[in-house]
Amino acid sequence: MNISLLVTPLTRKSLREDVYSQLRDLLMNGRVMPGEVLSLRSLAEALGVSVMPVREAVHRLIAEQALELTANRALRVPVMTVSQFREITCIRFNLEGMATGLAAGHLEEGQIKEIEAIHERFNHEISRKRPDESRLVELNKELHFAIYSRANMPMLLQMIESMWLRIGPIVNYDLRSGSTRATGRVKDHHSNLVEGLKRKDSEMATQALRDDIQSASDRIISAGMLVSADVSV
Repeated sequence: MNISLLVTPLTRKSLREDVYSQLRDLLMNGRVMPGEVLSLRSLAEALGVSVMPVREAVHRLIAEQALELTANRALRVPVMTVSQFREITCIRFNLEGMATGLAAGHLEEGQIKEIEAIHERFNHEISRKRPDESRLVELNKELHFAIYSRANMPMLLQMIESMWLRIGPIVNYDLRSGSTRATGRVKDHHSNLVEGLKRKDSEMATQALRDDIQSASDRIISAGMLVSADVSV
């Protein structure tokens, strides 16, 4: 993997936060896969900075369990067990469901149009003969967080971001798999979600969101993308 293709060289002064933000987005957008080994030097070169701010950002991400050091001190994206994945899926059901229900109750017209516009861009991309998988993942995240941010609960949003930080490398498999059936389901769930928001129907929107999460979860587990039991590394 050429990491330089996935990040943007930094020029601003607050390097520590900039590096952390880019690496965080790298994980949340699923641009790296579970078990993938990362190099501090390669990351630093791709970002156009010294190793020091990268090391500081990496330490923060390790503390957040978004990255890990193996027994031989290699830096890698954590692998995830089926039980861990199911636990996070359950947490997402509750946190993201709550945010969606709250957002549905008080979205303004302009905010609904913004969400619809993202949804339309997602549908346009997914309907192409050869969709850009990275673009799909990006638009999927943009759609979800455009909704969650409208719950107007900053601490809830922070908790959701924490879950996505850990699950991002694996949860986007559904969109990256290239399966017409998988992407079709995502499109349907998103359509129901947006319709629920337009109707200000919290129950409909929340159920569509949970259907979306469950559908992706079931496919990821059945595809064997997770390890079956906790292992020592």
